[in-house]
Amino acid sequence: MGPRQDDDPATAEYPERAPGTRRWCFADQLGPHFLDAPDQPVLLIESRAVFARRRFHRQKAHLVLSALRHRAAELGDRGQHHRVTTYAEALDRVGEPLSVCAPTTWSSRDYVLRRPGLQVLAARGFVATQAEFAAWADGRGRRRLLMEDFYRDSRRRHDVLMNGTEPVGGRWNLDAENREPPPADGRIGVPEPWWPEEDEIDEEVRADLDRWEAEGLVSFVGDDGPRRFPVTRAEALRRLQDFLDHRLGAFGPHEDAMLAGDRWLAHSLLSPALNLGLLDPLEVVVAAEQNARDRAAAGELLPLNSVEGFVRQVMGWRDYVWNLYWYLGRDYRHGNALAATEHVPEWLAELDGDAVEAACLSGVLTDLRRDGWVHHIPRLMVLGNYALQRGIDPLEMTDWFHRSFVDGYDWVMVSNVVGMSQHADGGVLATKPYASGGAYIDRMSDYCGGCRYDPRKRVGEDACPYTAGYWAFLERNRDRLAANQRMRRPLQGLDRLEDLPLVVEQERDRGTAAP
Repeated sequence: MGPRQDDDPATAEYPERAPGTRRWCFADQLGPHFLDAPDQPVLLIESRAVFARRRFHRQKAHLVLSALRHRAAELGDRGQHHRVTTYAEALDRVGEPLSVCAPTTWSSRDYVLRRPGLQVLAARGFVATQAEFAAWADGRGRRRLLMEDFYRDSRRRHDVLMNGTEPVGGRWNLDAENREPPPADGRIGVPEPWWPEEDEIDEEVRADLDRWEAEGLVSFVGDDGPRRFPVTRAEALRRLQDFLDHRLGAFGPHEDAMLAGDRWLAHSLLSPALNLGLLDPLEVVVAAEQNARDRAAAGELLPLNSVEGFVRQVMGWRDYVWNLYWYLGRDYRHGNALAATEHVPEWLAELDGDAVEAACLSGVLTDLRRDGWVHHIPRLMVLGNYALQRGIDPLEMTDWFHRSFVDGYDWVMVSNVVGMSQHADGGVLATKPYASGGAYIDRMSDYCGGCRYDPRKRVGEDACPYTAGYWAFLERNRDRLAANQRMRRPLQGLDRLEDLPLVVEQERDRGTAAP
């Protein structure tokens, strides 16, 4: 039997398998690992109401619908594919027992648990189960839920990058070697990523989205196509192999770098495929480790910091934020420890890079408008850093990230934005706010060289909005951050700034106007 309807979705004990039922697969459960048998019948539901609830990036809507329709085409007669307004319309039509792997959001789990006759199974698509994470988090003497501790535990459990009981190379974490600025010539030295080709299903999706928008049923933000990310397992495996063969070795050192003319760098671009369920994260990690071993056997040694850095992203951070989403509970999303109440400005909501003069922010918004994706440092240190400095409501920013990114889901963004990016949880996830001035962006990118703002200046018409914003942020939150030991030195620096009143006044006047 499945969990009772009154069970907490985060703590209920779900059965593992239900092979004799038709499996309802959500649009982020499209890989074979969501089935109990290769011939299991499948139900796919395309709900237009999902796209009407939020103003998603156009390419996100395209990606999800294309993936659903491609999966339906692959399944053939083994699949039922319903195009409806709501999930209930399709579920009411199905006259047979159904099972579903636990969905990835609170609201979806509440829905499936309330639905009569629907057997809810344990979640799939992650390395650690919720029970394993809870056992780790509740372990004796554990004071902080440090990702590093969780990551080491997961590597031990699955024997990834291990020599017996010790990590390969003698160190668990090589992140210190993965913080290099971009090369002076602006070239990472890797081939352009492999790109999927659109087909007639993509044409149909685009026509439907055009029609829905023309009829006023939905509204989108961002540019349309071409589709950059996989929608089938075959495409996802091709993207994975392309990364392993051509860019994994170069990934580590410059993974935190930003280049105006190279938005892909050596990143894997696998997060959308992982979050659609086309790839299982453990198979990705195993493939990376095996690739490194095979190449070593052939006399080619991949840098360990690149391999370990990639593994840490997939089975470390991704699993960590997923499990925190459930472990920290429903109310975690409402954290606002820094009392940030500004609304998301219109130019940011519209991804209008043309309205912005700050080169880094303009460039990142333009990339996001075009692709629905930028890598983790533009997200954290350009977009998130701006919102943190300006005091934008963290719940609004969580929703904005969710809607604006092709790999954005509720479980992805709650911990990443509320905890990591906006420090709205008061330090549960990160030990200090990820705020920085223009000096960081200048060091880690090539944006500042052609910018009208000077990263060294905090007052005046050419004062960098990140540099000035950093000091104004510290002053505004001086009392709230006073007990944080890691913020002691930055806060002491406030008292040495003779022009601090001018900085604060200047940034108060600037507000959230496009910088």
